[in-house]
Amino acid sequence: MTRFFLTSGSTAIATILKENSSRRRQLERNFLKQVGLSPKQLGKVIRLQAALKMLLTEKPGTLTQIAYHSEYYDQAHFIKDFKEFTGINPKEFLSNEKMTLSSVFYSDK
Repeated sequence: MTRFFLTSGSTAIATILKENSSRRRQLERNFLKQVGLSPKQLGKVIRLQAALKMLLTEKPGTLTQIAYHSEYYDQAHFIKDFKEFTGINPKEFLSNEKMTLSSVFYSDK
């Protein structure tokens, strides 16, 4: 699980299993039991959190830049995951002052 955090959720399950893919299903069951999410879902959450932090604190130029920096395949993939977890797209999120208050959680101060 540490590898997920170190790579902002972009580690493949195959990498975690280190060439022993016969244990994949066992890993998924144990992960679900102990974490409450599948490894893939946890990876998506961590990756989205990294992108959200960037969106709220660093203010890079475009959503495309955030998507690529957060290792999404493209902007559409980033927006799809963002909407899946928040219920709204990133532009709506940024324009809603109640939502942007969440930047307090990502502040280094």
